[in-house]
Amino acid sequence: MTSSDLRLKRRDRLRLSCRYKFLALFLSLTVVACTQNSQEQNSKVSVSPASSSSIESKALNIWWDKGFTLEEDEALQRAASHWEQQTGNKVKLSFYPTDELLQKAQRAIRAGKPPDILMSHRAGEELNPRLAWEGKLADISEAIAPVKQLYPNSALQAVNFYNNTAKKRSYYAVPIYQATIHIFYWRDLLEQVGRHERDIPKDWDGFWDFWSQAQRDLRAKQKRQIYGLGFPFSMGAVETYFFFEQILEAYDVQILNSQGQLRVDDPKVRQGIIKSLEWYAKFYRQGYVPPDATNWSNPDNNRSLLNRIALTTPNLTLSIAAAVRQNPNVYRYHLGTIEFPNKPSGKPMRLLVTLRQAVVFNQSQHQKLAKDFLAYLIRPEVAGEYFKAAGGRFLPVNRQVWQDPFWTDPTDPHISTAMKQLIQGQTRPFYHVQNPAYTLVVAENLWGKALNRIVVDRISPEQAADEAIARMKQIFDRWQRINSE
Repeated sequence: MTSSDLRLKRRDRLRLSCRYKFLALFLSLTVVACTQNSQEQNSKVSVSPASSSSIESKALNIWWDKGFTLEEDEALQRAASHWEQQTGNKVKLSFYPTDELLQKAQRAIRAGKPPDILMSHRAGEELNPRLAWEGKLADISEAIAPVKQLYPNSALQAVNFYNNTAKKRSYYAVPIYQATIHIFYWRDLLEQVGRHERDIPKDWDGFWDFWSQAQRDLRAKQKRQIYGLGFPFSMGAVETYFFFEQILEAYDVQILNSQGQLRVDDPKVRQGIIKSLEWYAKFYRQGYVPPDATNWSNPDNNRSLLNRIALTTPNLTLSIAAAVRQNPNVYRYHLGTIEFPNKPSGKPMRLLVTLRQAVVFNQSQHQKLAKDFLAYLIRPEVAGEYFKAAGGRFLPVNRQVWQDPFWTDPTDPHISTAMKQLIQGQTRPFYHVQNPAYTLVVAENLWGKALNRIVVDRISPEQAADEAIARMKQIFDRWQRINSE
């Protein structure tokens, strides 16, 4: 073989090698792209194996809020898988982001094709009481009955709705877990300016002024923008509604009476709303709240605290603590959870509690299976393992589950504080439990709108209160008119 032939042979081998390398690179990129696409889809929806559409149509169809962490979704998947193994039934379990799930559920209900089970955080405040009133939910008393005696009366009250079609009151939702407002803050930032948790006042004005002063001290020390209070002010964040309702409770403002009727025509109630709006808005006006709080979406108060833009923030779950759980030093020593101060009157704060609840639709194709699954999920041993596996972001409703040392372990500064608030403190449900019309107040986030009007449009608290009151009366009048026809 000549030297020319050898050169040609080497060139051919080189070209072939390049082709193989290119093909390998192309295939690897294709695999990565497919894998990423599959992971993105699976982060939204997880479905039990089903070999055909006929099998899938027989599966129990469950729509659930997507968790803040992977552990939350995996915990429910395991519970569903165990139920499948025990019963031989199949589950099609789908997870959706909170806002998307509420919208998707409402479209499905209008189309007459709802899932068998819906567990939506927002539906409990904005939708479920109205669906029960309209006769669209199945009575699930039989699912609750085996563990009814283990629930606090407040939890049972929160799912005991009136069905205007059947003309009766009954249990139309299953309590899954409960939530109330917690206050999170950075211990290590306080320590930088020589303060500790023991220094935080218990009186109302002293408590909030403490964080304002801490902001001033931190700015002087760190030479950067940091805000003492991560209060939400937007119409797009449900936290605005929840936290402001807690402020109304602090000032003993009662929007509804015990019969669920509006009291906003009472001059004392109007004045209480004005005072609460004025108190809340002053912190933004004085520069103690991040300026973009007027545009926050639901997770943004979490982000503000976790990014150390805010020193403290209120939040409805333990999601902030769950976000740093994998870093034991930050979880146990840097981040703190603290109870509310006493009311301005000096009395202990009564906490507003919302119940995360699952419902079964009257149009469910598998109504009996749906009730059986929920009855299984709320068994103390099953619920207890589910909540612990989910990382403790959810607080149990069942009193037997509370007895597990996991929930009262004093070395966990977040879960133990949160449970102490619920077990030892005074609580009451939010107003949507008393009257389905109030779900529309929540859906429109009237308090978020009122606060936004004050700090963005610069109207007076009096005008903002009167606008909110007028709109609330319109909502209740329309509700009463529609349901009396």
